[in-house]
Amino acid sequence: VQLQASGGGLVQAGGSLRLSCAASGSILNINSMSWYRQAPGKQRESVAAITGVGSPNYADSVKGRFTISRDNAKNTVYLQMNSLKPEDTAVYYCNAHITVNGAYFGSHYWGKGTQVTVSS
Repeated sequence: VQLQASGGGLVQAGGSLRLSCAASGSILNINSMSWYRQAPGKQRESVAAITGVGSPNYADSVKGRFTISRDNAKNTVYLQMNSLKPEDTAVYYCNAHITVNGAYFGSHYWGKGTQVTVSS
């Protein structure tokens, strides 16, 4: 199983970016999908998550600005980021709880990060 994230970049404060993360491989089922971020010198933190049935939750710092969604047919999770602030600058990672074909239980998989830089 692989998770491939894309969509990062450099944007001015107040701007928007949309991150995507596609899962591929021998996948039976994808349960929760999430976005995390890690800023320089800080611990990785949860940004947003969405359950298998589409219920989202967000970190307080991004509520009202970020929207997480998923396309189950494409095994893809998205993060629409609006009203970006310099403090949103970080490497963003996707995570998915995936059950592979032939397995009884799922495991968490991480994608490689994508850099988001917000200039003031």
